[in-house]
Amino acid sequence: MRKEHVQTDILLNQITDGNQELFFSAEGSIREFRQVLKEVQSYISSKYATLITDGDSEEVKSQVKRYISKYVQDYRLAVAEMSQSQLVDALYTEMAEFSFLTKYVFGAGIEEIDVNAWNDIEVQYSSGVTKKLDEQFESPAHAVNVVRRMLHVSGMVLDNASPAILGHLSKNIRIAALKSPVVDEEVGVAASIRIVNPQSMQKADFIKGGTATEPMLDFLTECLRYGISVCVAGATSSGKTTLAGWLLTTIPDNKRIFTIENGSRELALIRKKNGKVTNSVIHTLTRFSENEKQNIDQDILLDMALRFNPEIICVGEMRGPEAYAAQESARTGHTVLTTIHSNSCEATWRRMVTLCKRKYDMADNTLMDLVTEAFPIVVFAKQLENKKRRMLEIMECEILPDGTRNYRSLFQFQITENRVEDGNFIISGSHQAIQGISQSLQKRFLENGMPQDTLKRILGLGGDIA
Repeated sequence: MRKEHVQTDILLNQITDGNQELFFSAEGSIREFRQVLKEVQSYISSKYATLITDGDSEEVKSQVKRYISKYVQDYRLAVAEMSQSQLVDALYTEMAEFSFLTKYVFGAGIEEIDVNAWNDIEVQYSSGVTKKLDEQFESPAHAVNVVRRMLHVSGMVLDNASPAILGHLSKNIRIAALKSPVVDEEVGVAASIRIVNPQSMQKADFIKGGTATEPMLDFLTECLRYGISVCVAGATSSGKTTLAGWLLTTIPDNKRIFTIENGSRELALIRKKNGKVTNSVIHTLTRFSENEKQNIDQDILLDMALRFNPEIICVGEMRGPEAYAAQESARTGHTVLTTIHSNSCEATWRRMVTLCKRKYDMADNTLMDLVTEAFPIVVFAKQLENKKRRMLEIMECEILPDGTRNYRSLFQFQITENRVEDGNFIISGSHQAIQGISQSLQKRFLENGMPQDTLKRILGLGGDIA
């Protein structure tokens, strides 16, 4: 097979692009793109299916394109208003990539692609704007095939035996897909393709977009810098991971970071200068296995993290019994940054208790004491009805000398207007500093090395100092 490939490549390379285009336009019979695709796809699949599915290098890509080009030329195939090179590119994209979704999956400024059905696709941009695409798949089966190709990268198979699948396309592109019988046959497939790149956001972007104010962001960065663990809470698409990813980029180079993510990697924190790594980061991923002994979950990785002398541990998302290990880490001298699904700041600590009970069935009050000590600061983020993301609240849980808790709202986003006009949500509001941090948190900051001048600046960010 290798010899055949080489001989074909030599033959194809002897034909100049100019002669191809001239011959193509003069002799080609105009046909519909779908007809050409079906014919070429049948040929390539029968001859070179393994090459398409198993190879993703530039060499393989060029080789497949040459096979397509030769077939198109040999059989005088042509499509109206498309040159031969354009036709070959379109055929390759449809067969080996992801149809019209390719340009959105790898496009700039795109955060999520939602396939509601084969003929209903939406794209959400990082600005919060969501647009329905005019483009659609040719049929339910076509939609299923394209999503299957995406999942193939992570070794996942979407079929009748496994109609609900989680996979990834790359380290920062996550895919959740459903097919019949979970969704209706005529829908074809429903899929959520999330493209996450937290470091694309800068401090100025959060401020300009109204997500948070500079004092709020400064406060959170100082918390991580001086040993105060933080949990970012919210629903899906509220911006939790984006905020957490940015906060980690503010960590000084000499602080060792250990990240733990579930299934696919969204964080990319390694910094280089003149080709050399300047900071200290270890990125890790969970690995699911049907063999329980080979399964590596977040709980296992948290235990491993403690053996790597980290100063900051990032648990990508607390969703199970690893919550107990996370709070233990936070209470034993490590700074922990994590995210969690929750619907308010106060509800976040109760959610942590629920997750911790999956590991140890302890009394709720005992667990509440542990998680509030471990995570004194909780941030609640939300995507509003107008698709704008706002940091709705930063709250401190102060533990009083008698063991009771005092929930202190430090910052809030206060909505002054929320109405619908011509089908659009008009929402206005502003961030307000509500209270200053507690005396106990001030003491912790000082014990962890915060200079007095920095503490005075933080105290000036809120309302009452104590």
